[in-house]
Amino acid sequence: MKGNSFKLFLSLILVFMTTIACVALSGGGGQSSGTLPTAQLPSLQTTATPVPSSGGKYFQEDFTSSLTNWSQFVVNGSKVPKGGNSVLVQSAFGNMSVGVKDGYLVFDLESPGQWIYAIYDAQQYDDVRLDVSAENRGNNDNNVSLICRYSPDQGWYEFNIANDGLYNIYYAQIQSDNTVIYSKIADGGYNKIKQGKQTNQLGISCVGRTLTLFINGHQVRQLDDNQYVLKSGKIGISVSSFTDPPAIVGFDWVKISQPNQ
Repeated sequence: MKGNSFKLFLSLILVFMTTIACVALSGGGGQSSGTLPTAQLPSLQTTATPVPSSGGKYFQEDFTSSLTNWSQFVVNGSKVPKGGNSVLVQSAFGNMSVGVKDGYLVFDLESPGQWIYAIYDAQQYDDVRLDVSAENRGNNDNNVSLICRYSPDQGWYEFNIANDGLYNIYYAQIQSDNTVIYSKIADGGYNKIKQGKQTNQLGISCVGRTLTLFINGHQVRQLDDNQYVLKSGKIGISVSSFTDPPAIVGFDWVKISQPNQ
């Protein structure tokens, strides 16, 4: 299960297709260029010969132009509070949209249990730092997630920050039956998470076995993972809705950088 009292059930996500100029799922939330019909959303898609969208391994994406080299997948978490499993799905469900608008990457999730992931496919990272600026525009019932060392076969580390002031860290892995298992590594609360319709600066670093969470300029949690020990993979972001949608989050920027050793 993904979360503290279900809100931290996992934040699973989608986002961009790897070869289109701008990734967006239709189904709500305003005008965005390059709209992709919801029914065409793939579960997973990768690029055969990826090229970094800004020409380098480390960069900041400000969402002022079209996006490339991102893939997406969607997890249906709507059955989790009823004792069911979260399931990787082949297409979008309910009413959701993701797209670039006015310099933001906006996730608009209008139905409960929608967990959408966006994975940057152009690079694999061993040690990496990922930072985002995330503005909450919906109800106070969501997760924003930062991901490192993602692999569809080996799994990934997922750092979930809930708008109610809680956080957790998971190891997640897709199973052969398309269910997604989330194994909790750590959780807690932090009083400097800005609640309501405000903006939080969130960051993670993955260095060797050491996982670190940063919130609004403060180091909140650091621990060593000696159980799953993922060594490399891709980075990603995610937004999740829970029982009280809509979950609407706008990312002003995403920054991938080399961590301090």
